[in-house]
Amino acid sequence: MEANQRTGKCKSEFMALQDSLEILGGKWKLLIVHYLAQRTAEENTFKNMQRGIPGISAKMLSKELKDLELNLMVSKEQPGLKTSTASYSITTYGKKVMPVTDVLINWGLQHRLMIKENG
Repeated sequence: MEANQRTGKCKSEFMALQDSLEILGGKWKLLIVHYLAQRTAEENTFKNMQRGIPGISAKMLSKELKDLELNLMVSKEQPGLKTSTASYSITTYGKKVMPVTDVLINWGLQHRLMIKENG
């Protein structure tokens, strides 16, 4: 592969990674997606999610859900006017990120063991 082709491929890969981090980056988005993916048979109201995701504030959950909904990762069904009665679910498109979360979970478990053994 020529240098120009490698540079173009590298730039394209960096842009794709940057896009992925823009959509899924931060402290909460992958946790929210994972939470919803693990609870497809449950009613995932805003209040249930806030209770089920330790440490997340209502303001942050609201912001992150809006971002995930905008990026087609999460869908919202709101029968009433109150946000707390809305129900959220992971979309088919959102489920495509689950292999990424699985790899991150496995790496995190191994990392914790490594630190525990070497610390």
